[in-house]
Amino acid sequence: MKKLFALVLCLALLVPAFALAQTEITLWTYPIGNWTDAETVDGIIANFNEKFPDIKVSVQYLDYTSGDDQVTTAIEAGTTPDIIMEGPERLVANWGAAGKMLDLSDLWTEESSADIAAAGATLKATCTGADGKLYLYPLCMTTHCMVIDRAAFEKAGALQYIDEENRTWTTEQFRSAMKALTDAGYLSGIVYCGGQGGDQGTRALVYNLYGAQFANAEHTAYTIGSEAGIKGLTLLQEMVNEGILTADPGIVAGDAIALFCNGTTATCFCWNASSAASNKATIAEGIEPLAMAFPSDDGVPVLDGGIWGFGLFDNGDEAKVAAAKEFIRFVCDDPQQGPKSVYATGFFPVRASFGDIYTGTEKAEYADYGVFMPYLGDIYQVTPGWAAQRTEWWNLLQRIFAGGDVTAEVAVYTENVNANIK
Repeated sequence: MKKLFALVLCLALLVPAFALAQTEITLWTYPIGNWTDAETVDGIIANFNEKFPDIKVSVQYLDYTSGDDQVTTAIEAGTTPDIIMEGPERLVANWGAAGKMLDLSDLWTEESSADIAAAGATLKATCTGADGKLYLYPLCMTTHCMVIDRAAFEKAGALQYIDEENRTWTTEQFRSAMKALTDAGYLSGIVYCGGQGGDQGTRALVYNLYGAQFANAEHTAYTIGSEAGIKGLTLLQEMVNEGILTADPGIVAGDAIALFCNGTTATCFCWNASSAASNKATIAEGIEPLAMAFPSDDGVPVLDGGIWGFGLFDNGDEAKVAAAKEFIRFVCDDPQQGPKSVYATGFFPVRASFGDIYTGTEKAEYADYGVFMPYLGDIYQVTPGWAAQRTEWWNLLQRIFAGGDVTAEVAVYTENVNANIK
């Protein structure tokens, strides 16, 4: 009886010890490709639990309408998740700068840093806060581009103005193509400025035309008020006034995409691999979408883009932090899981070693957009005052296309956006 009692006592003592080995962590994710799909994310977590069965991961899905408010509320209440998936605008420039995120420098090993750098993107600086701490560990990246209707260009005699193989063209070729389309009876394209939706397209259009920079390299000032920036905006105003381009203050990018897909316009200034896939079923018969880089004065574009990955909120629990880092390493770095994690986003790997993840898959058409990745430019969206800048940008476009003096209106914009930085 004494032996039986001792055995029962030992087992009783083991139960709490085993329970302590269980760690529960929470992941909040913004709508990044299929990372909004519970079945997909549950599959990723199941793969993780095959290696780490003692770490339980619960997920909450955010959207871009109410997600920021949910995170703000959680920060104020002290109920933030352990892990959050998004880009540097939020993880670095917002919550990291506010001291709410943990430094992830230990995840940036010599091997991972070299692999990420080899992908042709200087992303580490974008993941780094002004204090030198690394608040984001990246999973994927993409570039935004524009799209043309190749069939319309061919009928209008405008194919001569593009480099179809490299998907590039010069500023002068762009102007010539828009005129050819207009002369042939097409609505060439619309500069949408009804709000911030898809504003990456209008920004890239403007700064590429004559090689302007949207922000300085230090991300301490917005610089579209440079001579090159004013020259680009002036050209667009002139093209609108000449009737070879249209500006519409009543629509945003989603509307412009719909107009392209139904054949109303021959170009659209907001596009990427995800746009192509999600709008495939709505493209009218006879339209031949051809993704293009934005026109530039030297024919070498610099494209807007984004990176997405993971950050950790500082919740003061070392066990949860350790478990969360294991999850991030597995999702981003594991040679088998990493490519699958990226595939779920619809974007491209930040690790060069992952290679082409789309050819031969159900998303084979995504591989075509890899041609744009070498053109990925600075992720300037981490410049302070970003949210206010977005509003100022579409207001600037509206004033210019209503006939405002470009130099004067850009001066107003520049003063307003840089005042927010201070």
